[in-house]
Amino acid sequence: MTTTTAVILAGLGLVIIAGLGAYAFTLWREVRRRQQRQEAELRRAHDNCLENLELVASALLQEQVDVTEGAWRCKVLLEILDPRLMERDSFRPFGEVHALTRHLHTHEARQALSPKERFREDKERHAVEEAHRQSVLEAAQAVLVFRRDWPASLH
Repeated sequence: MTTTTAVILAGLGLVIIAGLGAYAFTLWREVRRRQQRQEAELRRAHDNCLENLELVASALLQEQVDVTEGAWRCKVLLEILDPRLMERDSFRPFGEVHALTRHLHTHEARQALSPKERFREDKERHAVEEAHRQSVLEAAQAVLVFRRDWPASLH
């Protein structure tokens, strides 16, 4: 192999390496851009959950929503934020009400019930609400404190 051929091949090798390096850099920038967009979407989703959680808790405290419905909604929103939140003593009443009422019919299934069956379910739901009203309202108050302290309250 001549010196000229070696220099040409070395130059070609450098051009190929530089091209691959530029391509790798472009891919790396795209990955970073996508990660940043995903992180921003996650922040917006968490902010939206927190806002909705605060609204539901406030509605519970102002008795604008039934205890059962408010407890269910708070439970779901807390689990979306972080499933471990439902392990906190202050939020357990939401899970307890959910566990005691999850078998009750809602929406179209409730409408399909006979009046007697609906009355029986309403009576059962009201009994759960009366038994857990105070603890759910305390949990709603804890949600407002949690919301105020977010994100430090996660740790």
